[in-house]
Amino acid sequence: MTANQDEPKNIKDLGKFGLIRHLTKQVKIRNEQTVSGIGDDAAVIDSPGNQLLVTTDLLLEGIHFDLMYTPLKHLGYKAVVIGISDVLAMNGFPTQVLISVGISQKFSLEQLEDLYEGINLACEKYQVDFAGGDTASSLTGLTINVTAVGTVVSEKKAGREGASVNEIICVTGDLGGAYMGLQLLEREKEVFKSAPGSQPDLSGYEYILERQLKPEARKDVIRYLNKVDVVPTSMIDVSDGLASDLLHLCHRSGLGCKIFQEKIPIHKNTEKMAGTFDIDLLTAALNGGRDYELLFTIPANDFDKLKEQEEINPIGHMTSPEFGCYMITTSDHEIELRSPGWDGFKKE
Repeated sequence: MTANQDEPKNIKDLGKFGLIRHLTKQVKIRNEQTVSGIGDDAAVIDSPGNQLLVTTDLLLEGIHFDLMYTPLKHLGYKAVVIGISDVLAMNGFPTQVLISVGISQKFSLEQLEDLYEGINLACEKYQVDFAGGDTASSLTGLTINVTAVGTVVSEKKAGREGASVNEIICVTGDLGGAYMGLQLLEREKEVFKSAPGSQPDLSGYEYILERQLKPEARKDVIRYLNKVDVVPTSMIDVSDGLASDLLHLCHRSGLGCKIFQEKIPIHKNTEKMAGTFDIDLLTAALNGGRDYELLFTIPANDFDKLKEQEEINPIGHMTSPEFGCYMITTSDHEIELRSPGWDGFKKE
């Protein structure tokens, strides 16, 4: 029996990005002030002098965070970071956040004060204004929606498209730490469930725990790029994993890529934890996600301007599309990059 082409598709089969494409394929831009909308890290809206960047993120209890090991103060801080990271990934600077929360009756006033203390701490650190939001009751736990607003000089805007053949692929910081921090927290959660009252053994792993619970946005890197007058030709923040997010840049630019395993930056704390769990370190770095580092491309002749910035790591270059998207291993083998990064719609 032949399947009916009109039969509804399963959301799980589509995945996050397939679902977005499916639901928005008929969306049209109707106002000339809207420069670009769905498809980049933030929408771009014309305003006098600069362009306005607007982005939104939804965080759901049980999907994006587990309150059994996530302090509410850290969660509030992280929510702001997630929002403003998308603005930074457009080579812009965040200016305001608006945060709406859905709250169930299980939360006390003191707990909500912790959440908002974390929000205010992040706003203070990144010099953004907490400009509003909404609150509502919830039957399913805690829901947080973050809208971040920022600006970018028109000529310096960096979306996910625009890369060219032979441009250098760069990534900031290091990768895989947030994923390994999550594995550690999940392990200790299971230990606690089997032995209530036991104290978690987290000593020596503060770095990866902070990468998971209290990440930082790379405003410092955007400042540096502006200082040395380097404009990325394409850029994205690493929220779904290096492989998945690099494939987004390749797809939007119509190109292939070649990266090198030995160039992928990994912290020693991440490496140690991967050994403890017997998890392939490369898998953590390529597919872990939630690091909120910046992944971008630049012309080769701009690279010398970045050599003094230790937080920016060249990991490969863009290629013609017929060469595909590959990583060269330390043993000189080619591995095709795939996109199994974190996807809540495909989570069992």
